Amino acid sequence: MATALYGPGGFYRSAGPGPAAHFRTSVHASPLYARAVARLLTEVDTVLGTPPALDFVDIGAGRGELLTGVLAALPPATAARVRPYGVERAPRPEGLDARIGWGEEIPGHGLTGLLFANEWLDNVPVDVVETDAEGVARIVLVAPDGSERLGEPVSGADAEWLARWWPMGEGAVCSGTGAGAGGGVGSGCAGAGLRGAAGRRVEPGGGAGPEVRAEPGVRAEPGLRAGPGVLAEPGVQVEPGLRAEPGVQVEPGLRAEPGTGRDAAWAAAVSHLGRGLAVAVDYAHSAHTRPAFGTLTGFRAGREVAPVPDGTTDLTAHVALDACAAATAHHGPATLTRQREALRALGLVGSRPPLSLASTDPAAYVRALAGAGEASELTDPAGLGGFGWLLQTVGLGADGTGTAVRAMPDAPGLSALLGEEARGEGEAGR
Repeated sequence: MATALYGPGGFYRSAGPGPAAHFRTSVHASPLYARAVARLLTEVDTVLGTPPALDFVDIGAGRGELLTGVLAALPPATAARVRPYGVERAPRPEGLDARIGWGEEIPGHGLTGLLFANEWLDNVPVDVVETDAEGVARIVLVAPDGSERLGEPVSGADAEWLARWWPMGEGAVCSGTGAGAGGGVGSGCAGAGLRGAAGRRVEPGGGAGPEVRAEPGVRAEPGLRAGPGVLAEPGVQVEPGLRAEPGVQVEPGLRAEPGTGRDAAWAAAVSHLGRGLAVAVDYAHSAHTRPAFGTLTGFRAGREVAPVPDGTTDLTAHVALDACAAATAHHGPATLTRQREALRALGLVGSRPPLSLASTDPAAYVRALAGAGEASELTDPAGLGGFGWLLQTVGLGADGTGTAVRAMPDAPGLSALLGEEARGEGEAGR
């Protein structure tokens, strides 16, 4: 997967129109998305005390569409202090605003501002594992033509990650690690994906669907709060060496995608912040909604296709955002919520304009109606609105914990996302 996406001739190495030619994200759906991110950046700026230089880093920047839109939406005084930077493997796009920096790595450490990753983590390479006839989870080996065979049993850090975050059914075992507890095929997580906006898949109940709720008594990682509709990680503990009991029947063919690499990538990205906010937006699943047969798929020319690692196809898999949040919990409070709630907190509601406007100003009515339609697409819980948002604070507030942010009247959207309003029915015990 890494070679197919980022190696020589890989999908994200090519020049040209870029990802927008193959799939459509919130950035491409409407300029309202960039305006909402611009508002988030201005509120982070306020909480930081309007520093002389305000960093805005877009990880997985595509062709710079979000950076361009945010710069256009910022107040001139704020835009003059912003240091925008796009992190992308592809070459710098021709004609990109000269103010925007560009490169393959996040520019230095100690950044002050907003680090934003829209649909980046789903393209951080993952292995796929599958249970064999004996219930042993093995790595799936894939040839360039897409043909597969099972390899060695999962072991080490990946086995430990699976036991904690993605147990593969009651009888599934990993090399040197025990049977999974909870979740798995018996937890109602199986089922085919629903096609969301622009062909992106949203698992039923996954990635913060409206029906997902935290179970009573579930405890989150320190500093981690689940936003509306998102289930926090319950902290399952599995004894090393535990094996399936004799006679336990295990369904072969269960699949999972260990997220150790994604946790590490997110933790590394957040470590570049000295003070500010890091946000990851992606289609995701949570502890009790892991799909039984994995999520890896491909996209090419606007269509969902088989995930063949030949460099012509976007290879993508849903993200365990709850595990990513735990990897950065030491930085301070984090919030998990859905895009629907996040964008509404940032002022995007999608209300239809009054019919009276049609008679007094028809052109304004048409523009307002179009905007309402775009807002509805961005907040649709069955599509883009069901995407997960992970917000990780770093050094915000007088005590460095982010607590003061929740009471700042000059940053109402950020306060709502990080405070009581973001907890909802999905709040898990601390």
